[in-house]
Amino acid sequence: MVEFKVVVNDTKTGKSHNIQVSGHHANSLIGKKIGDEVDGIFVSLPGYKLQITGGTDKNGFPMRRDLPGTIRRSLLLSKSIGYHPTEAGKRKKKSVRGGTINQDVVQINMMVTKHSSKPIADLLKTEKKDEKKEEKAEA
Repeated sequence: MVEFKVVVNDTKTGKSHNIQVSGHHANSLIGKKIGDEVDGIFVSLPGYKLQITGGTDKNGFPMRRDLPGTIRRSLLLSKSIGYHPTEAGKRKKKSVRGGTINQDVVQINMMVTKHSSKPIADLLKTEKKDEKKEEKAEA
């Protein structure tokens, strides 16, 4: 089963929230591309609209919007996503992942484009409290 770590950046407060996504919600994110807008219900944030801004695969290689598909390829990069040179004009061959989400992606970065009436922190806290109550009830 696919499981993603989704990092959601709240543009109002400037804070980022780490959310674990698995099951059918994670499967619905497969095939989406960087720049696509998705409903917040996929990451337990109903009422929000989120834009995919990037991510990394299981080996830590970053996703690039300009590389189509899901494959990993070695590109000659100057200053951009995946390489930050120490000298001006320096280029290097680096491996990067395509801009489409698949099973090899571990982390997905998202940005809030449309806010809901409830703050993200409140939505995430209520879920954590519910999970703790369930764990205590099972024990």
